[in-house]
Formats: sequence, C-alpha cells, structure tokens
Amino acid sequence: MRWRDRYGLRRLRGPKIAKFDRAANDSDIEALIAFAKSRRGVEFYVEPETFATDTTAVAVADDGEWTRRRVGAPAVIRKVARDLALPVYDVQLTGYPPRMRAYNERRKREEG
Repeated sequence: MRWRDRYGLRRLRGPKIAKFDRAANDSDIEALIAFAKSRRGVEFYVEPETFATDTTAVAVADDGEWTRRRVGAPAVIRKVARDLALPVYDVQLTGYPPRMRAYNERRKREEG
C-alpha cells in the first residue's frame, strides 16, 4: 500500500524541508482537524517556516485553548480551514489573539 498525500503536504510544500525538523504528516493535520471539530470558535494562525522548524499552524479555540502542529505549507492549512469553514490568519500580520495569552496565564495560576 502506497502512502497517499491526502492533504497535499508533499505537493504544496515543495522539495524544501527545514534542517532540524521532521516533515509534517497526516497525523499532524488530523490532530488540528480533531481539535477544531471538538471545540467552539476555532481559528487557525499560520507560523512561517524557520531554519529549525517547518511551517506550523496554531489552532486557537474560543476560550483560548490552543495546539500547534506542523503543516508543511500555508496552503495546506488554508485548504483544511476552507473545508472546515474556519478562518485562517498569518500570525506575522495579525499576531496571536489575546485570549491565547489569557489562557496560558490561567493555566499557570492553576498549576502553580
């Protein structure tokens, strides 16, 4: 059985992969989809590729809960967001939503 490129990771990413990171795979995309389907008000924020990491996306729920996964290319998460009818933003243009920071602060207080 051949590995299928279900989400277009290979096609949309191109030949370039960050030096120290593993490539995005279907389980990364499926984790973002599962997060989005199990929470309200989810938005995606695309983070650019760096020397050390592949392109990533952060899914942020209405209450500020979030998760980050590799996506391979911005086009991949845009396709997923379109299929789920959810917004997607470029974090370099919009920044992270304030509710994400508030969620992190709440978690610190609860743990500490």
